Amino acid sequence: MTELKKWKLACPPTELDLIFPNNAGGPIDKNNLIKREFDSALKKAGIERIRFHDLRHTYASLMIEQGENIKYIQTQLGHSSPMVTLNVYAHLMKETNQEAVVRLENTIFEEDGSKMVAEIKKDLIQNG
Repeated sequence: MTELKKWKLACPPTELDLIFPNNAGGPIDKNNLIKREFDSALKKAGIERIRFHDLRHTYASLMIEQGENIKYIQTQLGHSSPMVTLNVYAHLMKETNQEAVVRLENTIFEEDGSKMVAEIKKDLIQNG
């Protein structure tokens, strides 16, 4: 927290109180960030041009490879459901992880529907 306080004191004071403001204290423009900072950093590091989106894809891929919680990854990526995340990134998983994906799908969608049918039948009997 000390580093954040030092950083904030070094930044120009503004109404917005941004952690990473532009030189005028306002919000950083995405296109300027990519052109001035990101592309420049890639060039200095000798890295071939990559898209900013590639970082997102790499992040998700590494999290999945490490076996992190899919719900956490889904939330981080802003996907509407864990299934969206799995559908986009499942091709990156090891074979053993593919089995886990199948188990998750079976849990969510109940592969044969028998549980769902049994619950409906039970509800009909109880409630007439």
